Amino acid sequence: MNALHQYLFDTYRAARLGEPTPPAPGTHDLAVLRSVRDRRRFERVLAGRPARGALRAALRRRLRSRAS
Repeated sequence: MNALHQYLFDTYRAARLGEPTPPAPGTHDLAVLRSVRDRRRFERVLAGRPARGALRAALRRRLRSRAS
């Protein structure tokens, strides 16, 4: 059974029981991905590892602009 079928069953059951319908499949996917990314960044900071890549470059630019 795929996610759409399960969603339809859950929606039907909620309607019969007078409960709120569940969110459609995929509704919160981007929020979950952002949350995972943010959590990993936070864990890196806690571990004492420096920022890398685009984040590091942005921090350098920010520090240079404040020094000027």
